[in-house]
Formats: sequence, structure tokens, C-alpha cells
Amino acid sequence: MSTLLITHPDCYDHVTPPGHPEQVARLDAVLGSLAPLELETAKAPMAADDDLLRVHTVDHVAAIKEATPSEGWRSLDADTHMSAGSLAAAYRAAGGAVRAVDAVLSGEAGNAFVAMRPPGHHAEQETPMGFCFFGNVAIGAKHALDHHGLKRLAIVDFDVHHGNGTQALVEDDARILFCSSHQSPLWPGTGATHETGPHDTILNVPLPGGCGSVEFRAAMERDVLPRVDAFAPELLMISAGFDAHRADPLAGLNLVEDDFKWITEKLCDLADEHCQGRVVSALEGGYDLEALGASALAHVSVLKERSK
Repeated sequence: MSTLLITHPDCYDHVTPPGHPEQVARLDAVLGSLAPLELETAKAPMAADDDLLRVHTVDHVAAIKEATPSEGWRSLDADTHMSAGSLAAAYRAAGGAVRAVDAVLSGEAGNAFVAMRPPGHHAEQETPMGFCFFGNVAIGAKHALDHHGLKRLAIVDFDVHHGNGTQALVEDDARILFCSSHQSPLWPGTGATHETGPHDTILNVPLPGGCGSVEFRAAMERDVLPRVDAFAPELLMISAGFDAHRADPLAGLNLVEDDFKWITEKLCDLADEHCQGRVVSALEGGYDLEALGASALAHVSVLKERSK
């Protein structure tokens, strides 16, 4: 058993306007940092439309296809832009999550990390936003439940921004527990503690700007880890955003690489207890390139160690 790294060069063809934080160089930073781990690697396939339609509407998928420019950029909102290569990259980012689920649940890999862009946790059922087109992790989760027949699955999102899209896409499914720690107040302005979903399967843990390791770890140990433990998932998925790092330019939390190592270890402990160590992690945010690379390395190094 090993850690499977899933990526694809099509992600380099999703080109954002100059100065945009969700840039091609992010993928170089992540893959470059992970190279010394010498992970087994697989290419992310294109998601099937049926995969996307587990969480998105036909109209949403059609609108994304139609918005793809032949050259230059098309802006879907103030933050979210498409180039000619963005559609293929978005399909592969979603397909990478599905491929990771298949690999882990089939026993091909002990766990998996999906190093793809664009990210996905802000995309809602009919709304691309926050650099995201499709809800990659939500798509992978629904595939795990519907195709592999799992009964319970947990998603933990430690990106500094609330995973509003993932929450919206999974909150009606009682089989999915979604836990998000995030800075608040901060864009997109969602993720209050009273947002618990119709089945009480949503847990939001807002963190005030300026807090760091002590507050983050305390919140995880007080709220998130016990909730995941009680839910006893058969698969654990992670939205691995590294923009809560103190060097990140888009937010104001003060985490360091060791915090991402620590939470990964704690989540792997729960996966060992409840789901045979099965973890699928997917890249979300992280916009200081040096901090992103170092944080991804800290995270995936734990996955590699625990997959043995």
C-alpha cells in the first residue's frame, strides 16, 4: 500500500490573468515540494458528466462549457476566470477526485493526494465562484457513496475560507459529515456555527483573524475530531487548503507547516480507527508559493508514512 499522487499537465493550461493568486505556479510549488517523496503517480482522468451531475445541474455544466473562451479570458465573476484550457483542467480536477476515491476504496492505494487546479470547495450547485468551477471533493464523495456503496463519509476542510460550495452540495445527504474550520469574518461570509444542515451533519468552526496554532489545535480537538470520531466514517476526505498559513496573502490566520502535519496525523488516526486508514485529500487554497509547497510537503509526508 502506498500514497497515490494524482495530477495532470492539463492543469497548467488553466491560465488566470496576470497577478491572480490562483496561478499556474501553484502547481509547480506543490509538485516540486513533493518530488523528494518519490510517490507513485497517476494522471487524473476527465470526469464524466454523470460525475458532475451528482452535485451540479445540467444548466451549470452547460454554462461552464459555453463560457470557455477560444483565447484570452472570460470572467465568471470578479475572482473566477476561464482561459481556453480551463474547461479541461476543471474536468480533470473533478475526475482526479473520483480517481482517488476509486484507488483508495479498491485497495490500489492506502491513501491519495489530488494535486490539481482549479480548486473546488466554493463551487455551488449552479454557481462558479472563488476560483472554483466544480465541487471536486463533493463529487468524489458522492461517487464513493453511490458507486462504492458506502454508508457514511466525512469531509474535513481546513482551508482558511469556508467551504460554502461543499457545504451546499452535501448538506442534504445524511450520509456525509462536513466539518469546516475557517477564519471568520472573511470571504465568502458563510460558515456560522448555526449552519448545521437539515440532518445536523454540518459542523462549522469559525476562527477569529490573528489566531494561530494554539487556537486551531484546540478547536480541532474540542469540536472537529470528536465529531468525526462519533460519525465513524468509512472514508475520510480532506479539503486541504494551506492558506491558513501565516505567510498567506489572502487571509489572517497564523498557522505553520507543523500545524498541517499535526492535523493530518490526527485525521489519519481517526481513519485508522474507523475506515482502514482510507484517506483522500485534495488541494484547495494556498497562495504564498513557498508556504504552499512546504505545507503540502508536511501534509503529504504524513500520508506517505501512514500508508505503509
